[in-house]
Amino acid sequence: MTLTFAKNSKTAFLFPGQGAQAVGMGLDLYKESDSGKEVFDMVDEALGRSLSKIMFEGPEDELRETRNAQPGIMAMSLACIEVMKSNVPSEAIPIPYLMAGHSLGEYTALAAAGVLSVMDTAKLVQERSELMQHACDSNPGTMAAILGLDEMVLQEVARESGVFISNINTQDQIVISGEKMSVARAMDMSDARGAKKVIPLKVGGAFHSGLMEPAKAGLVDFIDGLKFNDPEVPIIANCTGTPLHTGEEIKGELISQISGCVQWKKSVDFMIKSGIDNFLEIGPGRALGGMVKKIDRGVNVASVNDIESIVAISRN
Repeated sequence: MTLTFAKNSKTAFLFPGQGAQAVGMGLDLYKESDSGKEVFDMVDEALGRSLSKIMFEGPEDELRETRNAQPGIMAMSLACIEVMKSNVPSEAIPIPYLMAGHSLGEYTALAAAGVLSVMDTAKLVQERSELMQHACDSNPGTMAAILGLDEMVLQEVARESGVFISNINTQDQIVISGEKMSVARAMDMSDARGAKKVIPLKVGGAFHSGLMEPAKAGLVDFIDGLKFNDPEVPIIANCTGTPLHTGEEIKGELISQISGCVQWKKSVDFMIKSGIDNFLEIGPGRALGGMVKKIDRGVNVASVNDIESIVAISRN
Protein backbone atom coordinates (compact mmCIF):
# COMPACT_ATOMS: atom_id res chain seq x y z
CA MET A 1 0.00 0.00 0.00
CA THR A 2 1.13 3.52 -0.71
CA LEU A 3 0.06 6.78 0.83
CA THR A 4 0.10 10.08 -1.00
CA PHE A 5 0.56 12.97 1.41
CA ALA A 6 -1.35 15.96 0.07
CA LYS A 7 -0.03 19.28 1.34
CA ASN A 8 -3.33 20.22 2.94
CA SER A 9 -4.02 16.79 4.43
CA LYS A 10 -3.83 15.69 8.05
CA THR A 11 -2.05 12.51 9.14
CA ALA A 12 -2.43 10.36 12.24
CA PHE A 13 0.21 7.91 13.45
CA LEU A 14 -1.16 4.57 14.68
CA PHE A 15 0.72 2.07 16.86
CA PRO A 16 -0.24 -1.64 17.09
CA GLY A 17 -0.96 -3.66 20.20
CA GLN A 18 -0.21 -7.13 21.46
CA GLY A 19 -0.76 -9.86 18.89
CA ALA A 20 1.13 -8.04 16.13
CA GLN A 21 4.44 -9.66 17.13
CA ALA A 22 6.29 -12.01 14.77
CA VAL A 23 9.71 -13.64 15.04
CA GLY A 24 12.19 -11.65 12.96
CA MET A 25 10.37 -8.34 13.31
CA GLY A 26 12.76 -5.42 13.19
CA LEU A 27 15.83 -7.46 12.21
CA ASP A 28 16.36 -5.52 8.97
CA LEU A 29 16.02 -2.23 10.88
CA TYR A 30 18.70 -3.43 13.30
CA LYS A 31 21.10 -4.62 10.59
CA GLU A 32 20.67 -1.84 8.04
CA SER A 33 20.23 1.30 10.14
CA ASP A 34 22.33 2.68 12.98
CA SER A 35 19.31 4.60 14.27
CA GLY A 36 17.23 1.45 14.32
CA LYS A 37 19.96 -0.50 16.11
CA GLU A 38 20.22 2.27 18.69
CA VAL A 39 16.55 1.88 19.64
CA PHE A 40 16.82 -1.88 20.14
CA ASP A 41 20.04 -1.46 22.14
CA MET A 42 18.41 1.16 24.37
CA VAL A 43 15.43 -1.10 25.05
CA ASP A 44 17.72 -4.03 25.86
CA GLU A 45 19.67 -1.82 28.26
CA ALA A 46 16.50 -0.49 29.91
CA LEU A 47 15.14 -4.00 30.46
CA GLY A 48 18.46 -5.49 31.52
CA ARG A 49 18.12 -8.39 29.09
CA SER A 50 18.44 -9.17 25.39
CA LEU A 51 14.87 -8.74 24.24
CA SER A 52 16.11 -8.08 20.71
CA LYS A 53 17.55 -11.61 20.49
CA ILE A 54 14.11 -13.06 21.28
CA MET A 55 12.52 -10.72 18.74
CA PHE A 56 14.94 -11.62 15.97
CA GLU A 57 15.44 -15.33 16.66
CA GLY A 58 12.48 -16.53 18.75
CA PRO A 59 11.34 -19.05 19.66
CA GLU A 60 7.80 -17.93 18.83
CA ASP A 61 6.35 -19.22 22.11
CA GLU A 62 8.80 -17.10 24.07
CA LEU A 63 8.13 -14.00 21.99
CA ARG A 64 4.40 -14.49 22.46
CA GLU A 65 4.78 -14.19 26.24
CA THR A 66 3.29 -10.89 27.41
CA ARG A 67 6.55 -9.73 29.02
CA ASN A 68 8.32 -10.09 25.66
CA ALA A 69 5.59 -9.29 23.13
CA GLN A 70 4.62 -5.94 24.62
CA PRO A 71 8.04 -4.27 24.86
CA GLY A 72 9.09 -5.98 21.61
CA ILE A 73 6.25 -4.45 19.60
CA MET A 74 6.91 -1.07 21.22
CA ALA A 75 10.64 -1.28 20.36
CA MET A 76 9.96 -2.21 16.75
CA SER A 77 7.46 0.65 16.29
CA LEU A 78 9.87 3.21 17.73
CA ALA A 79 12.71 1.86 15.62
CA CYS A 80 10.54 2.40 12.53
CA ILE A 81 10.13 6.06 13.47
CA GLU A 82 13.85 6.59 13.99
CA VAL A 83 14.76 4.81 10.76
CA MET A 84 12.16 6.90 8.96
CA LYS A 85 13.76 10.08 10.31
CA SER A 86 17.23 9.02 9.19
CA ASN A 87 16.36 7.50 5.79
CA VAL A 88 13.57 9.67 4.42
CA PRO A 89 13.97 13.33 3.39
CA SER A 90 12.41 15.50 6.10
CA GLU A 91 10.04 17.13 3.63
CA ALA A 92 8.63 13.70 2.71
CA ILE A 93 7.92 12.59 6.29
CA PRO A 94 4.30 13.25 7.25
CA ILE A 95 3.86 15.43 10.31
CA PRO A 96 1.38 13.78 12.67
CA TYR A 97 -1.63 15.85 13.68
CA LEU A 98 -2.80 13.17 16.14
CA MET A 99 -1.49 9.85 17.46
CA ALA A 100 -3.29 6.76 18.70
CA GLY A 101 -2.27 3.30 19.81
CA HIS A 102 -4.32 0.17 20.32
CA SER A 103 -3.92 -0.93 23.96
CA LEU A 104 -0.14 -1.45 24.25
CA GLY A 105 0.23 0.90 21.28
CA GLU A 106 -0.92 3.77 23.47
CA TYR A 107 2.32 3.30 25.44
CA THR A 108 4.38 3.43 22.24
CA ALA A 109 2.73 6.78 21.53
CA LEU A 110 4.15 8.10 24.82
CA ALA A 111 7.70 7.88 23.50
CA ALA A 112 6.73 8.98 19.99
CA ALA A 113 5.03 12.10 21.38
CA GLY A 114 7.84 12.97 23.81
CA VAL A 115 5.88 12.16 26.97
CA LEU A 116 8.55 9.70 28.16
CA SER A 117 12.02 8.72 26.97
CA VAL A 118 12.44 5.46 25.08
CA MET A 119 14.10 3.86 28.08
CA ASP A 120 11.43 4.98 30.56
CA THR A 121 8.72 3.82 28.17
CA ALA A 122 10.40 0.41 27.90
CA LYS A 123 10.59 0.10 31.69
CA LEU A 124 6.93 1.12 32.03
CA VAL A 125 5.81 -1.37 29.37
CA GLN A 126 7.75 -4.17 31.04
CA GLU A 127 6.19 -3.31 34.42
CA ARG A 128 2.74 -3.23 32.85
CA SER A 129 3.27 -6.59 31.15
CA GLU A 130 4.49 -8.24 34.35
CA LEU A 131 1.58 -6.80 36.37
CA MET A 132 -0.85 -8.02 33.73
CA GLN A 133 0.72 -11.48 33.73
CA HIS A 134 0.38 -11.65 37.52
CA ALA A 135 -3.28 -10.62 37.22
CA CYS A 136 -3.80 -13.33 34.58
CA ASP A 137 -2.26 -15.92 36.88
CA SER A 138 -4.45 -14.78 39.77
CA ASN A 139 -7.65 -14.46 37.73
CA PRO A 140 -7.47 -16.86 34.76
CA GLY A 141 -9.58 -15.82 31.81
CA THR A 142 -9.79 -15.58 28.05
CA MET A 143 -11.15 -13.49 25.18
CA ALA A 144 -13.23 -13.92 22.03
CA ALA A 145 -13.98 -11.80 18.98
CA ILE A 146 -17.63 -11.39 18.03
CA LEU A 147 -18.26 -10.39 14.42
CA GLY A 148 -21.44 -8.92 13.00
CA LEU A 149 -23.45 -8.47 16.20
CA ASP A 150 -24.90 -5.11 17.20
CA GLU A 151 -23.15 -3.49 20.16
CA MET A 152 -26.39 -3.09 22.12
CA VAL A 153 -27.20 -6.78 21.71
CA LEU A 154 -23.70 -7.71 22.82
CA GLN A 155 -24.02 -5.46 25.87
CA GLU A 156 -27.08 -7.53 26.84
CA VAL A 157 -25.10 -10.74 26.29
CA ALA A 158 -22.32 -9.36 28.50
CA ARG A 159 -24.72 -8.56 31.33
CA GLU A 160 -26.39 -11.95 31.14
CA SER A 161 -23.18 -13.99 30.87
CA GLY A 162 -20.93 -11.96 33.17
CA VAL A 163 -18.30 -11.07 30.56
CA PHE A 164 -16.78 -7.69 29.76
CA ILE A 165 -16.70 -5.72 26.52
CA SER A 166 -12.95 -5.29 26.03
CA ASN A 167 -12.43 -3.84 22.55
CA ILE A 168 -14.85 -2.12 20.21
CA ASN A 169 -12.65 -2.27 17.13
CA THR A 170 -15.10 -1.59 14.30
CA GLN A 171 -18.85 -1.54 13.82
CA ASP A 172 -18.66 -5.27 13.08
CA GLN A 173 -15.88 -6.47 15.40
CA ILE A 174 -16.14 -6.43 19.18
CA VAL A 175 -13.98 -8.39 21.62
CA ILE A 176 -15.26 -9.79 24.91
CA SER A 177 -13.30 -11.13 27.87
CA GLY A 178 -13.82 -12.76 31.23
CA GLU A 179 -13.67 -16.08 33.02
CA LYS A 180 -13.40 -18.99 30.60
CA MET A 181 -16.83 -20.47 31.35
CA SER A 182 -18.46 -17.05 31.08
CA VAL A 183 -16.81 -16.36 27.73
CA ALA A 184 -17.87 -19.77 26.42
CA ARG A 185 -21.45 -19.01 27.50
CA ALA A 186 -21.32 -15.56 25.88
CA MET A 187 -20.01 -17.07 22.63
CA ASP A 188 -22.97 -19.47 22.49
CA MET A 189 -25.40 -16.66 23.27
CA SER A 190 -23.85 -14.42 20.60
CA ASP A 191 -24.10 -17.19 18.03
CA ALA A 192 -27.75 -17.76 18.93
CA ARG A 193 -28.51 -14.04 18.58
CA GLY A 194 -27.19 -13.76 15.07
CA ALA A 195 -23.43 -13.13 15.20
CA LYS A 196 -21.81 -13.76 11.82
CA LYS A 197 -18.77 -15.33 13.42
CA VAL A 198 -17.53 -16.11 16.93
CA ILE A 199 -13.77 -16.57 17.30
CA PRO A 200 -11.98 -17.70 20.48
CA LEU A 201 -8.68 -15.83 20.81
CA LYS A 202 -5.35 -17.39 21.75
CA VAL A 203 -4.45 -15.05 24.59
CA GLY A 204 -2.99 -15.43 28.04
CA GLY A 205 -5.84 -13.80 29.93
CA ALA A 206 -8.86 -11.53 30.01
CA PHE A 207 -7.23 -8.24 29.06
CA HIS A 208 -9.13 -4.96 29.43
CA SER A 209 -11.60 -6.44 31.88
CA GLY A 210 -12.33 -6.41 35.58
CA LEU A 211 -10.02 -9.40 35.94
CA MET A 212 -7.11 -6.99 35.39
CA GLU A 213 -8.01 -4.88 38.44
CA PRO A 214 -5.20 -6.43 40.57
CA ALA A 215 -2.67 -4.84 38.21
CA LYS A 216 -3.81 -1.28 38.90
CA ALA A 217 -2.14 -0.60 42.25
CA GLY A 218 1.31 -1.60 41.03
CA LEU A 219 0.88 0.42 37.85
CA VAL A 220 -0.13 3.51 39.83
CA ASP A 221 2.97 3.21 41.99
CA PHE A 222 5.28 2.82 38.98
CA ILE A 223 3.70 5.67 37.04
CA ASP A 224 4.03 7.96 40.06
CA GLY A 225 7.78 7.42 39.92
CA LEU A 226 8.08 8.75 36.36
CA LYS A 227 8.00 12.30 35.03
CA PHE A 228 5.37 12.67 32.33
CA ASN A 229 5.79 15.55 29.88
CA ASP A 230 2.86 17.00 27.99
CA PRO A 231 2.63 15.32 24.56
CA GLU A 232 4.08 17.16 21.57
CA VAL A 233 1.18 15.70 19.56
CA PRO A 234 -2.23 14.95 21.14
CA ILE A 235 -2.80 11.25 21.86
CA ILE A 236 -6.30 9.84 21.42
CA ALA A 237 -7.30 7.99 24.60
CA ASN A 238 -8.36 4.36 24.28
CA CYS A 239 -11.00 4.67 26.98
CA THR A 240 -12.79 7.77 25.69
CA GLY A 241 -11.78 8.25 22.06
CA THR A 242 -10.88 11.86 22.81
CA PRO A 243 -7.50 13.66 22.85
CA LEU A 244 -5.09 13.81 25.77
CA HIS A 245 -3.17 17.09 26.02
CA THR A 246 -1.30 16.85 29.34
CA GLY A 247 0.93 14.41 31.16
CA GLU A 248 -1.53 14.25 34.06
CA GLU A 249 -4.39 13.31 31.73
CA ILE A 250 -2.23 10.57 30.26
CA LYS A 251 -1.46 9.10 33.68
CA GLY A 252 -5.17 8.76 34.43
CA GLU A 253 -5.82 7.20 31.04
CA LEU A 254 -3.14 4.53 31.50
CA ILE A 255 -4.61 3.51 34.85
CA SER A 256 -8.14 3.30 33.43
CA GLN A 257 -7.05 1.54 30.26
CA ILE A 258 -5.58 -1.55 31.94
CA SER A 259 -9.05 -2.77 32.90
CA GLY A 260 -11.20 -0.55 30.66
CA CYS A 261 -12.59 -1.07 27.17
CA VAL A 262 -10.50 0.00 24.19
CA GLN A 263 -12.78 2.28 22.19
CA TRP A 264 -10.95 1.98 18.90
CA LYS A 265 -13.89 2.73 16.60
CA LYS A 266 -14.73 5.82 18.62
CA SER A 267 -11.06 6.87 18.44
CA VAL A 268 -10.93 6.48 14.65
CA ASP A 269 -14.27 8.24 14.24
CA PHE A 270 -12.97 11.18 16.27
CA MET A 271 -9.80 11.41 14.19
CA ILE A 272 -11.73 11.37 10.93
CA LYS A 273 -14.13 14.05 12.20
CA SER A 274 -11.05 16.09 13.14
CA GLY A 275 -10.01 16.09 9.49
CA ILE A 276 -7.59 13.16 9.45
CA ASP A 277 -7.54 11.59 5.99
CA ASN A 278 -4.16 9.81 6.13
CA PHE A 279 -3.42 7.04 8.63
CA LEU A 280 0.12 5.70 8.95
CA GLU A 281 0.40 2.44 10.92
CA ILE A 282 3.88 2.21 12.40
CA GLY A 283 5.15 -1.14 13.62
CA PRO A 284 4.56 -4.86 13.03
CA GLY A 285 1.44 -6.08 11.23
CA ARG A 286 -1.34 -4.29 9.42
CA ALA A 287 -4.33 -5.00 11.66
CA LEU A 288 -5.02 -1.38 12.60
CA GLY A 289 -5.01 -0.23 9.01
CA GLY A 290 -7.52 -2.94 8.19
CA MET A 291 -9.78 -1.79 11.00
CA VAL A 292 -9.57 1.82 9.86
CA LYS A 293 -10.62 0.86 6.32
CA LYS A 294 -13.58 -1.10 7.68
CA ILE A 295 -14.66 1.98 9.62
CA ASP A 296 -14.24 4.35 6.65
CA ARG A 297 -13.10 3.19 3.22
CA GLY A 298 -12.64 6.78 2.08
CA VAL A 299 -9.45 7.45 4.04
CA ASN A 300 -5.88 6.63 3.04
CA VAL A 301 -4.05 3.94 5.00
CA ALA A 302 -0.44 2.75 4.82
CA SER A 303 1.93 0.73 6.97
CA VAL A 304 5.63 1.04 7.69
CA ASN A 305 7.15 -2.08 9.21
CA ASP A 306 10.47 -2.66 7.41
CA ILE A 307 13.21 -0.84 5.52
CA GLU A 308 11.47 -1.26 2.17
CA SER A 309 8.17 0.29 3.29
CA ILE A 310 9.99 3.13 5.05
CA VAL A 311 12.08 4.04 1.99
CA ALA A 312 8.92 3.88 -0.15
CA ILE A 313 7.58 6.93 1.71
CA SER A 314 10.12 9.12 -0.04
CA ARG A 315 8.79 7.99 -3.43
CA ASN A 316 5.19 9.05 -2.72
